[in-house]
Amino acid sequence: MGKIYVIGLGPGSIDSLTLGALERINSGDKNFLRTEKHPTVQYFREKNIPYKSYDYLYESEEDFNQVYTKIVEDLIKEAENCDINYYVPGNPLVAEKTVELLMERGLELEIISGMSFIEPVIELVRRDPINGLKLVDGTDFSSLVVDINYDLLITQVYNERILSEVKIVLSEIYGDEHEVYLIHSAGVKDEEEIHLIPIYELDRDNKTTALTSIYVPKVDKISKKVFDFSDLLGIMKLLRSEDGCPWDREQDHKSIRQSVIEEAYEVVDAIDKGDIDGLIEELGDLLLQVIFHSQIAEEEGDFNIYDVMSTLGNKLVYRHPHVFSKKDVENADEVVYNWNMLKYSKRNITKFTDKLKDIPKLPALMTSYKIQEKAAEIGFDWEDINGPLNKIKEEYKEVVEAMEKYEPSHEKIEDEIGDLLFAIVNLSRFLNINPEVALNRTINKFINRFEFMEKAIEGSGKNLEDMTLEEMDKLWDKSKLHKIR
Repeated sequence: MGKIYVIGLGPGSIDSLTLGALERINSGDKNFLRTEKHPTVQYFREKNIPYKSYDYLYESEEDFNQVYTKIVEDLIKEAENCDINYYVPGNPLVAEKTVELLMERGLELEIISGMSFIEPVIELVRRDPINGLKLVDGTDFSSLVVDINYDLLITQVYNERILSEVKIVLSEIYGDEHEVYLIHSAGVKDEEEIHLIPIYELDRDNKTTALTSIYVPKVDKISKKVFDFSDLLGIMKLLRSEDGCPWDREQDHKSIRQSVIEEAYEVVDAIDKGDIDGLIEELGDLLLQVIFHSQIAEEEGDFNIYDVMSTLGNKLVYRHPHVFSKKDVENADEVVYNWNMLKYSKRNITKFTDKLKDIPKLPALMTSYKIQEKAAEIGFDWEDINGPLNKIKEEYKEVVEAMEKYEPSHEKIEDEIGDLLFAIVNLSRFLNINPEVALNRTINKFINRFEFMEKAIEGSGKNLEDMTLEEMDKLWDKSKLHKIR
């Protein structure tokens, strides 16, 4: 097996070719170019130096990963009996997937460095990378790689399709008006272009080539309108500091624990109402509780937000073997079953009663629903819907009998009311209705109908408080006719 020399061609100008690169070009060994769409290739042509380009693969393969894999396979084949030269734009160790794949193979490689495209880009935009710069690949660009508190240099923007896809992601995060630099041919003498434009104009450019990059300045901290997770952590740290808010400093886990429940219910309420803007706000409030508790714990030396995220990440991977370990599953029910079995195994839960006790202390309707689901998993359930229907009738009768025997508020009546509610939850489960959601819908319907009643008597000089029950019943029936929900 021969040696593969991997040579960087620099950002574009022939003047940027290193002495090492020129020595390899004139070595007489076979030359292979990832792409001949690079200005320095002119040197090969002027000197009549033969080479093979892999540009044809970009047209024949479906995605870039397939292209890079085929390039590597061909290079290995070519180097079986002799040394070869492989040329890439810029620096071989900067944004070069094929070089990364070659190094993973454990081959005999020698890197002949070259100037990367980064240096001429930062000269054009006049921004010091010491203040934060993140280099990302435009061909694999997503919101997950964006960091609004660092400058982004997006490379591999080969064509209009990639440019358009990058624009969509940037627009969703930064907004259409955020200004970015669109850069063509950085480092190529007399061909460099730099345009400071709003994001929405990115896909209006028709000069995109293999030498096109996008430079995205970080969000201005002074006029900040977009925040990320690290920003929120910083805000909470400040609020809890001596220079922060007295109320926030006074809180501990117990004092704000009720807020977690309240915010979770407000999230559910926004979902039930179909209120997207409200859902955004309420999810933020719920996230605040996670950040708040994590900051308190970090100050007390118990844990930090990274412990929370790592625990969650490990749990998600562990409980989804069908995704991360490629274990086959038949359907969603089997996914849930595996999830529960893995959870119980981790917690050393083996007895069925312990599984029931493991259900968290949720509101009673939700807890009873989950307990009944768990019992049904081992066959303790009605054969059909007639079972829960007859049980409701039975429990209703026992409530009436208890009322006839005991005074109001007696614990026996309380027991029978509980049994009746439990039976109603069982019916809800058979009908695939979440009783908590159903009851909340009824509560909202009740409030909306009272609102209708009050609006119906506006201007009459009457208040609901002054009306008789018969008068209110008529208004109530009217609200039902209008299908107020």
